[in-house]
Amino acid sequence: MLGRLTPEAATPDATVLLQTRAVRAFGDGLVSVVLAAYLTMVGLSATEIGIVIAATLLGSAALTLYVGLRANTYRRQRLLRLMSLLMVATGIGFAVFVDFWPLALVGLIGTLNPSGGDVSAFLPTEQAVLPSTVPDSQRTALFARYGLVGILIAALGAGLAGIPEAAAGPLGISEATALRSVFVVYAVLGGIVFFRYRRLSNNIERSDGAPPTALGPSRRTVYRLAALFSLDSFGGGFTITAILVLWLQLRFELSLALTGAVFFWAGLLAAGSQLLAPRIARRIGLIRTMAFTHLPANAFLISAAFVPTAALAVGCLLARAALSQMDVPARSSYVMAVVTPDERPAAASITSVPRSLAATLPPIAAGWMLSQTSFGWPLIAGGIIKIIYDLLLLAQFRHLRPPEEAPASPTTDSGAP
Repeated sequence: MLGRLTPEAATPDATVLLQTRAVRAFGDGLVSVVLAAYLTMVGLSATEIGIVIAATLLGSAALTLYVGLRANTYRRQRLLRLMSLLMVATGIGFAVFVDFWPLALVGLIGTLNPSGGDVSAFLPTEQAVLPSTVPDSQRTALFARYGLVGILIAALGAGLAGIPEAAAGPLGISEATALRSVFVVYAVLGGIVFFRYRRLSNNIERSDGAPPTALGPSRRTVYRLAALFSLDSFGGGFTITAILVLWLQLRFELSLALTGAVFFWAGLLAAGSQLLAPRIARRIGLIRTMAFTHLPANAFLISAAFVPTAALAVGCLLARAALSQMDVPARSSYVMAVVTPDERPAAASITSVPRSLAATLPPIAAGWMLSQTSFGWPLIAGGIIKIIYDLLLLAQFRHLRPPEEAPASPTTDSGAP
């Protein structure tokens, strides 16, 4: 079925990567919902749970960065299979251990992702391989489908996360045992991914004779992009879903059920909008797509803080959701286009990891703001920071174009402004 999602000229390797993305996304969505409840049931305190979750985030970021920088010293298919075996071991570790320190250690060195999104060690290698499976003209379309599959299947996994707990009573087992089965499923999914990776062809491997360097001529471009993407993520940290849910409850006293419905539809709008990104990019270019769709999205975000009614606030948030994720496939496609093929794994990790780390502190500040007043100061702060990012991105990179927009332009820093 996923083969139909790939662009027309895509190779079979693209289908395999969409399939592995879907399998991993299902596991990520499942465990992101179950993890905290499971750790509570096995006896961990709130502080210990926070440490385990922090360990999974930091460990995932460090492993992603390491894989990206070292990817050129391994065959890509072999590296992906090794990561899938680590996914199996991670699921088994969480299913077997119940004490704090072993769980924290497994979280630190494993592949578990409590955010539900794709911030994992698989990311730099898969994103580096994807551009080689389609012509340049279809690269953004493939990244859009890659993102769409991840969002929708992760949502499905999250939606099914309540089944084990509901089944505990009829099956006559404890809730902790039922939730433990989720990590067994996670391990099984790792095994499925392992065998799907074996279907990848040798075409995904690094070109013969290319120097095994992480970053070469595009180093400056990658670092500048990473800095800008981190600024965007820092702004986004003020408006993560948990903060927006809290704001809606404090400001308008929305019920949890109604708030959940709002973000369900917001997720669908965000997922569907990614399919529009390639069409817009073909008309105005990747950088303009990233900036020109983000700017109105952030205007809607700031507007939500000022409107007087819940209906208007929800309308602003839904309008923002319909626009705010169009930059995701454009961003991934752009990064892969403006570096050399052998720099792609490092570029993917270096532009992803700082973004994850930059989003860790703003929720603390946003929570403090909302403890002082129910007015939407976090929305304003996040929106302004993200608008600054949009303008800086447009100013600094509008002249550095990918091959399909300017075939004669170089793919190194020589084309940067």
